[in-house]
Amino acid sequence: MKNQLKGPIPYALALALILPQVAAAQEAATQQVSQPIKQDPHQGDGDAHAGHGTRMAKEQGATRQATEPDHAAMGHGSPASAVGTAQSAPRPKQVQDEGHGGAHAGHMTPPPAPPAQEQATAGQGQPIDHAAMGHGPATGSSPSATHDAMAQPDRTNAAPSGAHEMQMGRMQGGPPPADTRDPSAYNEGTRFAHLGNHEMNDNAPFWKVLVDKAEAAKGDGERSQNVEIEAWYGNDYNKAWVKVEGERRGGALEAARTELLWDRAFAPFWSTQLGIRHDSGEGPSRNWLAFGVQGLAPYWFETEATAYWRPGGGFAARLNAKYEILFTSRLILEPELAANLYSRSDLEGGTGSGLSDINAGLRLRYEVTRQFAPYVGVTWSRQFGRTADITRHSGGDRNEVQAVAGVRFWF
Repeated sequence: MKNQLKGPIPYALALALILPQVAAAQEAATQQVSQPIKQDPHQGDGDAHAGHGTRMAKEQGATRQATEPDHAAMGHGSPASAVGTAQSAPRPKQVQDEGHGGAHAGHMTPPPAPPAQEQATAGQGQPIDHAAMGHGPATGSSPSATHDAMAQPDRTNAAPSGAHEMQMGRMQGGPPPADTRDPSAYNEGTRFAHLGNHEMNDNAPFWKVLVDKAEAAKGDGERSQNVEIEAWYGNDYNKAWVKVEGERRGGALEAARTELLWDRAFAPFWSTQLGIRHDSGEGPSRNWLAFGVQGLAPYWFETEATAYWRPGGGFAARLNAKYEILFTSRLILEPELAANLYSRSDLEGGTGSGLSDINAGLRLRYEVTRQFAPYVGVTWSRQFGRTADITRHSGGDRNEVQAVAGVRFWF
């Protein structure tokens, strides 16, 4: 086999394969030599891709230079020669690269078409309407008047060329413009003052009736019934307040005290009370003017201090304090202490001057509901000074201890 390949046939096959490749290489070299050398469009005026298009662009620039007015002489434009220079300037590299596929085939790059307005003006020989460009008077004026006005333009409030006239509004902080949007434009004419239930409602009236004590007492061979009621109506600042306290023994009313007061809040948890007091029971009735304060003292002591005055009877004072001890949220122990003082003795009323009496109680209640609670307890009372003497002379006991049972409720 090796001997057979040494003949002229292998050499002929090699030449047949090499000759076409050599011919193709020579033809490619010939085409490269015939094409012009590509130059950078940014270097000088030798644009290889411009071809016949560059010559056409220069001719159009010369024509426009001859027909258009020289704005440089008017003081508001560039020299006339700049128009031709702008038309004959080489295109950006991006545009030239895009034209490699089509512009090289015809050896000509088409120039950009001039604006329709400039072509019509150059063809008809009419003056350019500078008013439409935003830097001269109206089109209806004569060319000479137009150029005179453009030579000395009013630059006090002049806007940039080609920009729309802009109207400035009032400065911030001044009155609003006439066309300002109405903030109530979408409320259909309704005013907020006419809409109900939009207020804080901190002056809404409330009322309460509290039967603090309704009890039966027994001690020292005697039975009695005691009652203590409070009721009020008003808002957080002003209330009408009624207090009633009475004791019944042996089937008859022994003593009762009724107060009608105006309650006025002056501080958190504190209020003043002004009104009248009426005493009834055994002996003649007594009427007093009342003035006092009540509220929640530090450490949650419910405190009440009231002073009284009546014509010809001097002054009186009453102090009362309560405290609640919660063993649970329903089981509550309430100690209470009260004292009465008088400036003058009243033999018919059974009271003497100075400290008249002190009453103390201890009651344990169970709140079945927040509004109803039965209780049991014990009370102690003692008279002092002239009051104790008056009681002893009348055959009474100045010291007394009783067991009590009752209910407390409110609504």
